[in-house]
Amino acid sequence: MVEVFLLSLLAGALGGFLAGLFGIGGGLVLVPMLAFLFSAQNFPADMGMVMAVATSLATIVITSISSIIAHHRLGSILWDKVFRLAPGIMLGASAGAMIAHFISSDGLRYIFVAFLFYVGTQMALQITPPAAELRQSVRLDVAAAIAIGMVSALLGIGGGTLMVPYLVGCRYPIRNAVAISSACGLPIALAGTFSYAVLGWGQAGLPNGSLGYVYMPAFFGIVLCSIVTAPLGAKLAFILPAQQLKRYFSVLIFLVAFKMI
Repeated sequence: MVEVFLLSLLAGALGGFLAGLFGIGGGLVLVPMLAFLFSAQNFPADMGMVMAVATSLATIVITSISSIIAHHRLGSILWDKVFRLAPGIMLGASAGAMIAHFISSDGLRYIFVAFLFYVGTQMALQITPPAAELRQSVRLDVAAAIAIGMVSALLGIGGGTLMVPYLVGCRYPIRNAVAISSACGLPIALAGTFSYAVLGWGQAGLPNGSLGYVYMPAFFGIVLCSIVTAPLGAKLAFILPAQQLKRYFSVLIFLVAFKMI
């Protein structure tokens, strides 16, 4: 347990820094790191991946709060939109956790690998989602919220990769789209984490220190360091050629994907 906590400090430091530098969700980095770490610690093979996803999602509860505070102070969050999306997001996140609970560890791993290839390709080719002109409606918001919440909880991410393009397509300025997406990360994380904790409760073979599928020593280690390094990465993004670095980072994403395969 102590060894996992110490290694999670390193994972949190690196994950937070890269998330701040490249503007990516921490789950993109943390889920593979945790999957490799749990495998090295001989966690049950059929639970290692779902525990990595659940633990990553739990850390987003903490990191999203600091992001919400920052965007709220800037006046960028349109709270009426957040409250409109939140119920569907939470329903979808609960459904995503349930899907992850019932599918095999290999199946969950390959779904995450597909997500890595998707993000890696976007970063390598500097692909920007085309601006759409979606006609806003309550039904569309509910459907999009459920889908985004479900995929996010299934992958252990905050949902920004999916939510921002949707909001931009609804003709929200990018500044507001990012802020609304950040606020929506909290209900995703809360509903998903609660669901993973309940679904994993009492499962035979879980290591000591587990709250359902959430492994608490890794959670605390990641949170302690990512809170410090994420702002540092964000500051360096204004100094370093982040767009160029994204292409190099995409190579690492592809290598991680092949390793997970």
